[in-house]
Amino acid sequence: MNIAIIGTGYVGLVTGACFAEVGNNVICMDIDKTKINKLKKGIIPIYEPGLEEIVKKNLSSGRLKFTTELDYAVENSDIIFLCLPTPSKKDGNADLSILFSVVKNIAKVLREITIRSDLKVKKFLVSKSTVPVGTADKIKEMIDRELKKFGDKVEVNIASNPEFLKEGNAVQDFMFPDRVVIGVSNGEAEMVLRELYEPFVRTGAPILVMDTRSAEMVKYAANAFLATRISFMNEIANLCERLGADVEKVRIAIGYDNRIGPKFLFPGVGWGGSCFPKDVKALIKMGEENGLNLKIVNSVYEVNEKQKRIIVEKIKKHFGKDLKDKKIALWGLSFKPKTDDMREAPSITIINELLKLGVKIVAFDPVAIPNAKKIFKDKIKYAKNQYDALKNADALVLVTEWQEFREPDFNYMQKLMRTPVIFDGRNIYNPERVKKIGFTYYGIGR
Repeated sequence: MNIAIIGTGYVGLVTGACFAEVGNNVICMDIDKTKINKLKKGIIPIYEPGLEEIVKKNLSSGRLKFTTELDYAVENSDIIFLCLPTPSKKDGNADLSILFSVVKNIAKVLREITIRSDLKVKKFLVSKSTVPVGTADKIKEMIDRELKKFGDKVEVNIASNPEFLKEGNAVQDFMFPDRVVIGVSNGEAEMVLRELYEPFVRTGAPILVMDTRSAEMVKYAANAFLATRISFMNEIANLCERLGADVEKVRIAIGYDNRIGPKFLFPGVGWGGSCFPKDVKALIKMGEENGLNLKIVNSVYEVNEKQKRIIVEKIKKHFGKDLKDKKIALWGLSFKPKTDDMREAPSITIINELLKLGVKIVAFDPVAIPNAKKIFKDKIKYAKNQYDALKNADALVLVTEWQEFREPDFNYMQKLMRTPVIFDGRNIYNPERVKKIGFTYYGIGR
């Protein structure tokens, strides 16, 4: 199939590369000339395991192309995927200005095609962006309004196809999905999208077909529920700590309940990233605009914001309120492992709170330091490796559970540090083990 991907951000680039990987002809379009020029050379702007390999492979084969020309992408494709940013406004609602602007421009391109050609034009316009419920209907209204005079010469089918990609595992998630959700209003759009996704569901994953509004809600409901599980466990962890219980034992025990399961029950310093914070806020706003106070969802967000500061409270309790000139090493800057994404990362809140207290911070992350420098500039120092950050440090704060942090040389760490104190924000260390070596240990809910 001939596919256009509008937007080469995280979702768009993964989507385009994976569609090309199974034999489709894909044109990825973006207005960022610098990014597109780099992509044409196989230079990937984000860190995502496995993505660089399939981009380079499909560039070489000619199945994957990059352009800044919207008219070229639209004219040479049958299916157009909208993979555009929908950031949060100050009031929490999703900002759809970029999306709607692109839709209008697509309509203009289709108008020009119909004027030049006597043939009927048929396109499938698919929203993969996370958008408030009812957005597909608004896109259809916009397209119909813009192309009203050309109704007999152009046909545009609107569909919703939310993404469920986990950063750090996105290529695997796309190639082997646990389900594909398609929101359509007619059988032809369903048939086309079923055919497109057939190579990805050969192992039995279902293609779930529904109306566009339900499909749009699926993404918000899924992310809000996963965020709820994490925030719930964080509250249980804080209670465990007060009562002298061990949240790790509690987590394992309730995870064996087949009504609950073990996933997303790990307590820590809070969730972040490009999806959970934005989608939870947007869901709250959708409720408000429709006369509903989503109390559980509101609480989920509030609990998470409070949880991001819990490590700082533990540091203040250990050292006292005067933290000026204390040196703290921080391991992990990205919001989770296997990504360089720092959007809404707990590390940002933790670092900013510590800086207010006069703390000197030396941070290390395997891939996110370039993004951290854009945020903090020279307000903190950046280490060459994890051990370099520990030299003369008064404490280590572990924020992101990168694999290489899981089994460090604790004896060497102790020699490097001024005082051997660990604040384990992800509960990845065995408290008894590190205490025997000579560390003071603080976890979450332990």
